[in-house]
Amino acid sequence: MIERYRDWQRMRPALADVIATLICLAIGVPIALTTAYQQHKRVSVTMAVLLLSCLPLLVRSRWPIPVAAATVLACELSFALTPAVASTPISVIFALYWVAVTTDRATSWRTGCASAAVLLLSGLLFRPGVERLAENLGVLGWTGAAIALGDALRSRRELLLSYRERAERAERTKEAEAQKRVTEERIRIARELHDVVAHHITLVNAQAGVAHHLMRRDPEHAYQALERIRDTSRAALDELRATVGLLRGRDDGEEPREPTPGLADLPALLDSFRHAGLTVGLERGGPDGELPQLTELTAYRIIQEALTNTHKHAGAGAALVRLETGAAALTITVTDDGNGRGGGPGTGHGMIGMHERARSAGGTLSAGPRPGGGFRVHAELPLRPKG
Repeated sequence: MIERYRDWQRMRPALADVIATLICLAIGVPIALTTAYQQHKRVSVTMAVLLLSCLPLLVRSRWPIPVAAATVLACELSFALTPAVASTPISVIFALYWVAVTTDRATSWRTGCASAAVLLLSGLLFRPGVERLAENLGVLGWTGAAIALGDALRSRRELLLSYRERAERAERTKEAEAQKRVTEERIRIARELHDVVAHHITLVNAQAGVAHHLMRRDPEHAYQALERIRDTSRAALDELRATVGLLRGRDDGEEPREPTPGLADLPALLDSFRHAGLTVGLERGGPDGELPQLTELTAYRIIQEALTNTHKHAGAGAALVRLETGAAALTITVTDDGNGRGGGPGTGHGMIGMHERARSAGGTLSAGPRPGGGFRVHAELPLRPKG
């Protein structure tokens, strides 16, 4: 209800000022009539001064501080014209309250202190005497209460606004974080699909070329090449099925049919390239032992993509894979003797994917031509997550 009234007040400030002026008069008239009657003073003068002091409130929304000054002057006029009447600075209270609501704390308290000081001095000047001292000092309490109430209301409004902004910002951040996770998951699945499809399709293409070449001269070897095409395509389908299964989330708890590939599957991977016509060597150094699953998967995919690029684009006849297991990192180096005249330039997605895989595992990757010819891919993957 309060928030609705504030919204209405902001939409119709002129009407709100009129209502505030009428409320001030409604409160001030009974007080002025009562005090004038009790002290046998002229009611017309008292009412005229009250009306004069309330009229500036009609423009309080536009000029809050000048309106406060005008009400103080009107109150001083009341002290001068009717010094014997015990009057309450009701219009000053309304004006100072609005100053505190619409300005900052420092401005509102400066205005309030200045108004209180002027009213106190005027009261002591026009209404001297010990018997009027409590009445004069009471002005300090009225003005201080008006400023304190307005400042409290403004502070509460600012606090609620900050809570609302914080909640909205948290909601936006939550949506952005969710979108970021969705994007990262899409990129990860796209990277898996790229590695699986590029590798197996490259091997199928190479093996199909071998079978076509040997079909008439050596049917037996051509038949073996067709068997390898069958095995490679079956492996591709299995890996694609496992990867696409990630999109469904496996809500029923079903486990993937094939385990996540790792360095234990490296000999079979190298054999598939050898059958496709690429001579691949493997050198391993360092202690043998079980490595983190993320490190093994990343190493396997980097080697797979590097050899796929070698066979597809580099026109190489031989490649060498070196693995060095250190105390803190696994070092991978894949080199070839290619001349860059293979099956044509690629899209670059494979190279981007290798860099992304290395970064996702907390490692680094560099790739580029070798000084003596060929190409080199070098990656370092940490064996422990970086904390």
